[in-house]
Amino acid sequence: MARQGVASMFAMALLLGVFASVPQSVEAIGVCYGMSANNLPAASTVVGLYKSNGINSMRLYAPDQGALQSVGGTGISVIVGAPNDVLSNLAASPAAAASWVRNNIQAYPTVSFRYVSVGNEVAGGATQNLAPAMENVHSALAAAGLGHIKVTTSVSQAILGVFSPPSAAEFTGEAQAFMGPVLQFLARTGAPLMANIYPYLAYAYSPGAIDKNYALFTASGTVVQDGAYGYQNLFDTTVDAFYFAMARHGGSGVPVVVSETGWPSGGGMDATPANARIYNQNLINHVRRGTPRHPGAIETYVFSMFNENQKESGVEQNWGLFYPNMQHVYPISFN
Repeated sequence: MARQGVASMFAMALLLGVFASVPQSVEAIGVCYGMSANNLPAASTVVGLYKSNGINSMRLYAPDQGALQSVGGTGISVIVGAPNDVLSNLAASPAAAASWVRNNIQAYPTVSFRYVSVGNEVAGGATQNLAPAMENVHSALAAAGLGHIKVTTSVSQAILGVFSPPSAAEFTGEAQAFMGPVLQFLARTGAPLMANIYPYLAYAYSPGAIDKNYALFTASGTVVQDGAYGYQNLFDTTVDAFYFAMARHGGSGVPVVVSETGWPSGGGMDATPANARIYNQNLINHVRRGTPRHPGAIETYVFSMFNENQKESGVEQNWGLFYPNMQHVYPISFN
């Protein structure tokens, strides 16, 4: 997760307007398998934990060999990331993209790859590489007979300069410069945009400005009225804000996949196991229904499988559903 610009984004927004590929299904609720820790179980054990908890989709931030070998043949669908540090090579060289696909996709024929995410929360000058890298990876997959695996990227909610009400949503100036080509690519290839959406961050970085119940899916009624549509939770508001901002820049018809969301269980304001359980269980139940403007299941990935001890101290280390010893941080059901 990237935190740059989150606080300023929400301050501004509040001021301006208080898996082989598998078919889309309502079961497409997955969990991100982050590995920024030195005490995690073996990948084969982790895959078993996914299966025993009924988690059918996995997001990997890089093509980790152990994870891909372990998840092959299980039917668990996989998003695999082409990390930010390879973007410049992928953008500059079709041959580099073909090599990346050969080593990280074709080498694992029993893995149910769903998407390749080219970059995660790419910012600054590196954004100029996004669309070219996506084009080259897409072409490499097609040439390998794997064109059913969609190519996308994952963006931060911080690229929304205005998010509430959703109909007023717009990208930041920086994001407008690179999102046009990205969205045109996604529209042409039939791929979704992946977005990391964190109501917790909006709540925690704007003390007193956002009601906790609105962030936790526990508000008793409409909090934000937007024309004929009433919004009871910040998750829906942000998802529909992405749709409006995307439509302004050539992305009409491009679906949104929520590639990260969650609530920390420690290290920050209202970061408790109880609140994390409320958010994530309500999320799992809610995304099967969709948003006011986009009813129907929202493909969503909870962050994250484990608490990760090599991340920055505080909330960053406490997003896991499980401790590294594989005990639940709090009870949760994916059924």
